Amino acid sequence: MSHNLICILGPTASGKTKYAVKLASETDGEIISADSRQVYRGMDIGTGKDLKDYVVNGIEIPYHLIDIVEPGTKFNIFQYQQDFNRVYADIVSRGKQPVLCGGSGLYIESVTRGYLLTEVPPDPQLRSQLESLSMDELTEKLSSLKKLHNTTDLDSKKRVIRAIEIALHENETSVNSGTNPIFTTKYIGISVSREERIERIDRRLKERLKEGMIEEVQRLLDGGLTPEDLIYYGLEYKYVTLFLIGKLTFSQMESQLATAIHQFAKRQITWFRGMERRGINIEWVSPEGL
Repeated sequence: MSHNLICILGPTASGKTKYAVKLASETDGEIISADSRQVYRGMDIGTGKDLKDYVVNGIEIPYHLIDIVEPGTKFNIFQYQQDFNRVYADIVSRGKQPVLCGGSGLYIESVTRGYLLTEVPPDPQLRSQLESLSMDELTEKLSSLKKLHNTTDLDSKKRVIRAIEIALHENETSVNSGTNPIFTTKYIGISVSREERIERIDRRLKERLKEGMIEEVQRLLDGGLTPEDLIYYGLEYKYVTLFLIGKLTFSQMESQLATAIHQFAKRQITWFRGMERRGINIEWVSPEGL
């Protein structure tokens, strides 16, 4: 194979994990996750780890960058890039095929396009100044620094402040946007129709609620995480936390969460289309049978 990395991408609930695992089983490969939340231990149902899907004919396909940090920590793209490079080198050194799989377009591009990133250190003085501002004022400040593609930056005051901190750092330093890819990557996108995507997302949400997603969030709260810690992670953790602390009814939580996931999936698709405009060739396939 002329590609030294295979990347399986797609919107949430499209079936990309099953596709990637099947491909890895056929190419003597190992999966590298490109999911910004599956790195956290104990955040299983809400992030859709579905580890049972990594077993093919009784054999577990090795996976990496899942369950590597404790919940409550703020894992970032710089750390992801460093961990990816380490894991990739290890897989290749053993003669295996690396298969990158996930829906985080920024994480995918950061490693396949060779972004030159620097770690953004905390700025206590800046954070102290920003704490006095309202959410509306913080949002306005962030929007003046960058285009707000990632609306999860607005899920909590702590998250907006961190986003401002990163944006200011990037504006003050030179960041290579990754015009010289490190890997020869074959990109395969999992394509589903709008109607099927909506049906898959709604069905999966109901399944996750039945499987214990609310109990999972409650365990994280009982384990010492604050509501703000969990709201920071967005989507399932934001809305279930708001339900558990009495800010939303169950019906409101389920409805608002479904809407948020649908919006998230559309943002993922927009990002992938942007990748294509940036010159990345994605071969779109149907998830038939997945």
